[in-house]
Parts: sequence; C-alpha cells; structure tokens
Amino acid sequence: MGSRAGSPFGTLRFQWLLLFGLVGPVLGGARPGFQQTSHLSSYEIITPWRLTRERREARRPYSKQVSYVIQAEGKEHIIHLERNKELLPKDFVVYTYNKEGALISDHPDIQDHCHYRGYVEGVYNSSIALSDCFGLRGLLHIENVSYGIEPLQNSSNFEHIFYRMDDVYKEPLKCGISNKDIEKETIKDDEEEPPSVTQLLRRRRAVLPQTRYVELFIVVDKERYDMMGRNQTAVREEMIHLANYLDSMYIMLNIRIVLVGLEIWTNGNQINIIGGAGDVLGNFVQWREKFLITRRRHDSAQLVLKKGFGGTAGMAFVGTVCSRSHAGGINVFGQITVETFASIVAHELGHNLGMNHDDGRDCICGAKSCIMNSGASGSRNFSSCSAEDFEKLTLNKGGNCLLNIPTPDEAYSAPFCGNKLVDPGEECDCGTPKECESDPCCEGSTCKLKSSAECAYGDCCKDCWFLPGGTLCRGKTNECDVPEYCNGTSQFCQPDVFIQNGYPCQNNKAYCYNGMCQYYDAQCQVIFGSKAKAAPRDCFIDVNSKGDRFGNCGFSGNEYKKCATGNALCGKLQCENVQDMPVFGIVPAIIQTPSGGTKCWGVDFQLGSDVPDPGMVNEGTKCDAGKICRNFQCVNASILNYDCDIQKKCYGHGVCNSNKNCHCENGWAPPNCETKGYGGSVDSGPTYNAYICKQISSTNLCSQAASAVPIKATSTTTESIISGKFNSCSSCSCTSFI
Repeated sequence: MGSRAGSPFGTLRFQWLLLFGLVGPVLGGARPGFQQTSHLSSYEIITPWRLTRERREARRPYSKQVSYVIQAEGKEHIIHLERNKELLPKDFVVYTYNKEGALISDHPDIQDHCHYRGYVEGVYNSSIALSDCFGLRGLLHIENVSYGIEPLQNSSNFEHIFYRMDDVYKEPLKCGISNKDIEKETIKDDEEEPPSVTQLLRRRRAVLPQTRYVELFIVVDKERYDMMGRNQTAVREEMIHLANYLDSMYIMLNIRIVLVGLEIWTNGNQINIIGGAGDVLGNFVQWREKFLITRRRHDSAQLVLKKGFGGTAGMAFVGTVCSRSHAGGINVFGQITVETFASIVAHELGHNLGMNHDDGRDCICGAKSCIMNSGASGSRNFSSCSAEDFEKLTLNKGGNCLLNIPTPDEAYSAPFCGNKLVDPGEECDCGTPKECESDPCCEGSTCKLKSSAECAYGDCCKDCWFLPGGTLCRGKTNECDVPEYCNGTSQFCQPDVFIQNGYPCQNNKAYCYNGMCQYYDAQCQVIFGSKAKAAPRDCFIDVNSKGDRFGNCGFSGNEYKKCATGNALCGKLQCENVQDMPVFGIVPAIIQTPSGGTKCWGVDFQLGSDVPDPGMVNEGTKCDAGKICRNFQCVNASILNYDCDIQKKCYGHGVCNSNKNCHCENGWAPPNCETKGYGGSVDSGPTYNAYICKQISSTNLCSQAASAVPIKATSTTTESIISGKFNSCSSCSCTSFI
C-alpha cells in the first residue's frame, strides 16, 4: 500500500531541464510515410520538449509524473501527466488458449507501465490520455477540440505527428443502420458556441455525486490477434491503451472504467462470428453468461472484432450493464487507430449504461457531434442527453452493480492510497484529503478503518458498523427472484442469485429466465400500459412473416428476416387492448395491423440496428408447450438445463436457485429444507436478525439489533440494554445465529 499522493502536480517552481531540441519541424528531419498519414487530411510535425526535475530513475524506465511542452497550431502548451494508477495491478491476468484449446492464464509484471492521464496547464476542462512508451501516443482534449499525437516513424529527433481528430478520414460507419435519416445537428456551426458538457453538468444538480465504477472485461477475437502478428504483448498493450482512453472519456460523468479482465482468443474464436451483428452479439452474450462470468466477475464485456458488418461499427444492448445475460457489446476494430476505436467502444458501452442515440434529440454537445451520435464520429464528448439517460438508469436502480468499489482481487489497479479503490492492504479508501475530511469511518492518510469503525462502505455497512445478520440488503423483485440478507460479519451483501432458469411461473404459463418471469402480457403492459395483453397467435404469424421493421425475426446481414410460422411468436411483439402510448424519452413508431377481427399493435423504437429492439419478444418467453424463445426461434425448453426435483432435493419446502441450491420457505432450514428453520439458502445469508441476550436478575432480556443502531455483540453492556437500544421481552429463547 503506497502512501497518499497529494495534488497530482504541484505548482512548478523548479528549473525546467530541456531534454529535447527545438519545438517544431527540424531541418533534415524524417518525412512521414504515406501509410502513416494517408488517413489524415491535415497534420503538422512537432517536437515535444520533455520537462523534468531529474533524470529517469535508473531502475524504472517510466516516471510516475512527467511534463512536456508542445507547440501546435501556433500555440505553446505545457502538458502535465501522471501515471494512471487505477489501470493495472500486481495481479493483472491475461487469459489465452494453447494449441490444444486449453485455457491458460498469465500474470505479466507490468506495474511500471507507461500509460498516463493529465491536463494542459492553464486550460480549463482540458484532459489527456496517452502513453509514453515509445514516444507520445494518445488523445488531448483542449478547449472542446480533440487532438491526436503519435511518434513520427523513423525519426531520430523525437518528432511527432499532431492532428485534429476531425481530420482523421474514416469510412462512414454507424452503430448499426439507423431506421431513419440522421437529423441535422442541434448545434449549428454558425450559432453561438454552446457551453461544454462539463460546464453544463456543473450548472445542473450533480448527476452523479457518487462515483460509479464500471468493471470492464475485454475479449479480443482470433482475427484481430492475427492482425497484430499473433503478438500477445502487442494486443495486451493496445487494450491497455483502449482502457486508458475510455477512462478519460467517462470521468466527465463521474464514471471510472476499471479493467478487470482481458481474454485473447489465440487458438480460434470461442463463438461463431458468421452472420449479422445481431447474431454475433447474441452468441457473445450467451458465451459470456455460460463461461466468462463464472471465471471473472464484471459489469460489462466488450468483444473486439476485426471483421466488419457492412458499415456497422458495433452493437450492444441498452440499459443492461448489470445483467447476467445481456451486459455486453461487439465492436469492429479494422483499419482504424486505437484512438478512433475508443469512441466506438465508448458508444457501445454507453448503450449498456442506458444511453440512447443523440440523433433527433435536443442535446447539448460541446462538439460537432458527441459519442452517442449514431455515426461513429470519433468524438470524446458525452452530450447532455447521455448524462440524462445514465441518470435515469441509476434512478431506476438499473446500475446498482456500479456502486460497489472493485475489491483488491478484481481491480487492475496499482496500490495507491487515495484513489478511491480499496487496494491490497487497505481497509478503505475515501479519496483525496478533502474528501476524507467528512468521512467518519476511514483514516484518509493510511486507508485504514478508524478505531471506532468496523467498516466504511458496502450495502451491509451503516454508520461505520456492520448491519445485523438478517438485514435485507437486496429485496425480491418478482416471483422468479429471491432476497439476500446481510450476514452480520461483512459489509457486503451476499452475491445476487435468483430462481433457477426453467422453473415454472405465472401459474405454469411461463418460465423463470435470468430472474424474471417472462410472458407476453407482462411485456405488452410494460410498453402499452397495464391493460394491454398479448395479441392472438394469428397476429404474430401475419405480421412477423412480412420481414419489415414492424414484423420480423431479427436481422440477416443488413436486412430484416422473415419469421417462419413456427418462430413467429419469437419475433416482434404483438399486443392488443392498447389504451396507452409508450413514453420512453424517445419517439417510437407505432403500427396497428388488422388481423382476424382484432387489431395487432406493434412498435418500432427506431434505435438503429446496433441496438437490440425492446419491441421484440423477450428471450425465455414460453412460445409453445415445453418451448421458449431463444435467438428469435421457438426451441425446446430443455436448453435451459433445469434439473431441480424440488420434492426430492428440497423436500417440497423450497425451490432451487441459480446456484442449484435450495432456497427454503419460511419455517424451513437450508441447505435442503428438511428441518424447521427460518428459510433462505446457503447463498442468501441468514433470513433473521441475530439476537443478543442478557440475563439481568430474573428477567431474560432479548434484543434484536436494529439496523439503525448497529451494536457490536462483544461490547454489549447492561447499560446499553437498559438505555433502550434493545427491545426487551419477558420470555424468549435467545440464540446467536451468526
């Protein structure tokens, strides 16, 4: 555990040493090769000065802090950089595969890495994300303009190419194919310059007063690995570049990107990548759910592909960041720079975080276009619409998994007291000295708990104390979910579990699927109001056989796919008895189709083909006897692998959860619900509060520790009982169940 760092860079009061030559082009210097600049419409060659108080440390090639002077576009800038300590840890792990296809893991020692974040001296709201590995390579954001910098190839004078990101030629790419023409930008070039998004967010109430942490896992496909010369180190460094850029983009929304895993498909792709973007996305999230989550917990996984999809840059689900089954995206990394690619991944990750496209909305953007524009713009700005979309996600409890600070064995972060990540050897981390002034639980200078505290954060920590065992920390959300409770000895809620997939629900009319009871009526009511219900079967067949945007079974390439009769109930959702129109902050297109004397209602949200359509029938919906919807097909429900005989395994007094353990009814005890008890499972935590008893005279005092006043059992005294912190009872059987 390192000591706390102060301000990233103090006022520069020392004599700069100029380690490199004059600023600007050098006579006789190297000329840029065509391949390096063919994608640029304009650029200039500069020579940065490196400024330092001392030489590089002999044993450490990369400084913790470094500054440079660069002169570009007629202006001189001093840039200050600090190593991104939230990026890589001692236990950094890379998963690959050997020739036999066996999974292997490697823990490379790359603590002294060369990836930095910083700012431009004297420029408000500037930000920098770059590497200093072999010259300067990365992104600079200065006065609402994004710049790229990279070493000039074959230069012996530390020359670099410096260019505006707007001058990078890119093939027209979209995050999928928009269902309507992109409307004109809300902000015109000849209008008064709008406020930056950062300024806008400062004027509003704080969108996110509490930092959110996205635990990101990146997977690289075989073709991209081959493109990089089958060099695992090169792929790894490229993905670290990417994560550093993403972190610098999202920090304006008070979101930190923590890289918690990297997998390279070195011996062949682990999924089928043939087909349209929707097919590949579906295959990827299914593989993620089955194999990746069990290996490394994360909030979102992004697949990096070399193969394109006919102008589609990527695809992702919207608002699914905490979903076990759909928190993922795919991203095309072809013949573009990693700086440009970062905006694609930021866009698809933004969808996972609940952000819709900016197109056609009244958004404020501090640039010509922002990250969530449907075109892959190369921007590094988020618009006001994106901030509002993410705020809605958090207010609707869709981002609860982002509140947990990554634990030491999950976060790729170098030990550093003050980074708001609990690193190995730390008990807490309240952040900067100013932030720690108001923290009652954590000693800011040491990142240790104060003597009066047993915890500082977590769902089961309140006022620096563990909440009592049996305190509900994650409630049951529906009939296919189960609650979790604090165990009384940890600040963390038990891991989230739910009823095993395939268990009957809705009076045997549906199946549980990933913690939800999936059935047509419920989905219709979400979209069209509480009185809506599923349309007759003929509606699904008539409409979904057309293969247009109002009736289809997904995409085949860039075209809508017609539904076969047997799969029609797994295509576009059809409803009847519609009395309310949907309101989602976007304007959907609604169609009414007559069929057999009834009116079939469907909806097209016009989100673009990069976003899975919420108007399609949900996966896991029962489409026929013993069948469910999966990838727009009505398939045998045996694919869910439901194998729980509750009569034998749980003695008829419980159900099996997603870990295949019995969750017992109230009155029966885990693990198999055979004996009397308080319900729950070995996974849920105790379902009852721990009792603390004290025999005083002839009165047996029994107290249930209240969550509002947590009390250490070891420090319970007669005075604390008499003072009213516990409730007394004249006769009770008191046992500590913790």
